[in-house]
Amino acid sequence: MNAAAQAVTIVMVEDDEGHARLIEKNLKRAGVFNEVRHFLDGTSALDFLVGQGRPEHRPLLVLLDLNLPDMSGFDILAKLKADPQLKPAPVIVLTTTDDEREIRRCYELGCSVYITKPVNYETFAQAVRQLGLFLAVIQVPPTP
Repeated sequence: MNAAAQAVTIVMVEDDEGHARLIEKNLKRAGVFNEVRHFLDGTSALDFLVGQGRPEHRPLLVLLDLNLPDMSGFDILAKLKADPQLKPAPVIVLTTTDDEREIRRCYELGCSVYITKPVNYETFAQAVRQLGLFLAVIQVPPTP
């Protein structure tokens, strides 16, 4: 993977430690070695993404579980897509729900890919690589 793609930080919002370890392991196995920032709940993830210490102009890829202990992944997705700086960031929803209404709602809110757990990790890693490379090449200029 080239240096530009390495600049993409993966933000994982996943409350299940076992799923989080499996996701990270399979990313590495597929050759994706980007920095992964793991958050166990929506509050800490949003503090990082939209709070005072938010990463400035750093390309991000967000892996988002919908079922979190403190808030819904839908709420997080809506906040990310409402933020002008974060709106272009791809969001991959990883969840156990395969309800068509929830899938449709995620896409309406702006998710890039919806993946149901248990995940086919080769397909997942390929999606992450493609979105990460796309993000590294296509940069939206910051708004003044």
